[in-house]
Amino acid sequence: MTASSHDGTNLSFADEYAMYKIRIVDASDDDVADTLADLHQSTFFGAAAMPRFDLGAWWLAYRGDDAVAFAGVMPSTHVRNCGYVSRVGVLRRHWGHGLQIRLMRAIEAQGRRMGWDSVVSDTTDNPVSANNFIQAGYRLYEPEVPWAWSHTLYWRKWLR
Repeated sequence: MTASSHDGTNLSFADEYAMYKIRIVDASDDDVADTLADLHQSTFFGAAAMPRFDLGAWWLAYRGDDAVAFAGVMPSTHVRNCGYVSRVGVLRRHWGHGLQIRLMRAIEAQGRRMGWDSVVSDTTDNPVSANNFIQAGYRLYEPEVPWAWSHTLYWRKWLR
């Protein structure tokens, strides 16, 4: 299987995968927090509140030295023994490289290390993200107490 790189050359899936590195980061570092905030603004365009980067665990995806995607998870305040995927954002020019799913897998691994039973999240008016949740094995569910909009979709993946 091959994919086209941004300069039009064909790359194998393994080469394409290797172009991006995902790292857990220390969001208490001011430079990291600034990078997370910049990526949030560049991916959500003010449509979602800026998350608190001092809560939970955060990851950045890099292509070379450039941060191109991010994700964060924190303990859920709505579901017992569960993580909440608070954000996953990928710069548009890096869509199609599996970054959202790779970041979600990093979150799931962290959840298993934490001993969580599951991970939950939500999407609103975002079919691309919803399809990535489906592809990553998440299932729609109805929380006992919905925490977002009336048309929000809620997602859950069991880790055990």
